[in-house]
Amino acid sequence: MNEVVRVAGIGKRFGALQALQDMTLCVRQGELFGFIGADGAGKTTLFRVLVTLLLADEGKAEVLGLDVVGSYRELRRRIGYMPGKFSLYPDLSVEENLRFFASVFGTTVEKNYELICDIYSQLEPFKKRRAGKLSGGMKQKLALCCALVHRPEVLFLDEPTTGVDAVSRKEFWQMLARLREQGMTILVSTPYMDEAVLCDRVAFMQEGKILAIDTPMGITTLFRKPLFAIRARETWRLLCALRASPHASSVYAFGSALHYTDNRPSVSADELLAALQAEGFAEVSVLAIQPGIEDTFIALMEEKQDVPHE
Repeated sequence: MNEVVRVAGIGKRFGALQALQDMTLCVRQGELFGFIGADGAGKTTLFRVLVTLLLADEGKAEVLGLDVVGSYRELRRRIGYMPGKFSLYPDLSVEENLRFFASVFGTTVEKNYELICDIYSQLEPFKKRRAGKLSGGMKQKLALCCALVHRPEVLFLDEPTTGVDAVSRKEFWQMLARLREQGMTILVSTPYMDEAVLCDRVAFMQEGKILAIDTPMGITTLFRKPLFAIRARETWRLLCALRASPHASSVYAFGSALHYTDNRPSVSADELLAALQAEGFAEVSVLAIQPGIEDTFIALMEEKQDVPHE
């Protein structure tokens, strides 16, 4: 399968802050590739390098076989970019924004309408409304239409669902799935772990570094310690007791349960239950579970923090 994005040893510094460190990866043609990480992980900086808006300090990056520095003019015509911050013209209407961005790329809305029709059909009832007056979800849909109106070969979406409601998030990812089915290569960044499973492959990022790259299912195989979901009526006391255990690797809240990892490779749920009951927890349950995306991400971050700095 062809690789449409190649990144080799990219680094970027802002003063004392190392925003990207030895960033190396590739994205294949037709992939929906996710970059997962919290604020400050380097996702936006990487995207700005790849869409030719920022120069890296070191390393090399290619998109569609074009160097992002030497061929930036040609590359800008062939990619679509939706920044994390709403960047359309708030005083122009929905229709005016879309026609303006089509004209910038020397095309028309009508020429590529079939590509955006599924999305734009939801905006058409409000086509005369100023973009600044749209809801968060509608703003994101308009921004996506503007990024697609020139029919790009690669689409970059920087945290497209941040700040929108759950229904709009779901609809947005359904749109991305339809675009992927049409063969478009999509790179999307997000801080939401539940969106990672919707990607073909994901890259976990922290502090400008890649922790792991794999399929969502493959990522979870990197979690190698016993994992348990533990519940009790006295959650705070349970949390303190588990963290005080000499065998505890990590303890963190996960919904109504505490996810607990143990340093002993063969510890059982019954052993943990007996130990907690001996400490006076009468209403407590312990269940061995399979790790999810979020569990694995936390484990990888902890492993990185445990590595001594040179």
